[in-house]
Amino acid sequence: MTATTDRGKEFACYNALEDVHNIKVYFADPYSSWQRGSNENGNGLLREFIPKGHDFAEVSDEELAEAIRLINHRPRKCLSWKSAHESFMDELSHLA
Repeated sequence: MTATTDRGKEFACYNALEDVHNIKVYFADPYSSWQRGSNENGNGLLREFIPKGHDFAEVSDEELAEAIRLINHRPRKCLSWKSAHESFMDELSHLA
């Protein structure tokens, strides 16, 4: 499994991700958003609910939770038209 991140301080302990969770971490080049496609896609989905330039401090927790719920329950072609929630629950059910 791999993860590609930006160079933010929140990934300063990336060694733990690699060692503990067996995830190979790669860092995107500065100003190269195309190297983090899934992240940019998620940002685009959220922008359908909260336009670019809108102050997130003005978004209530309830509004954000509803946007995330709708995004996670939207069918996606890349998941054979299942939602992210359905796919996650399917995977989770295999762990029990």
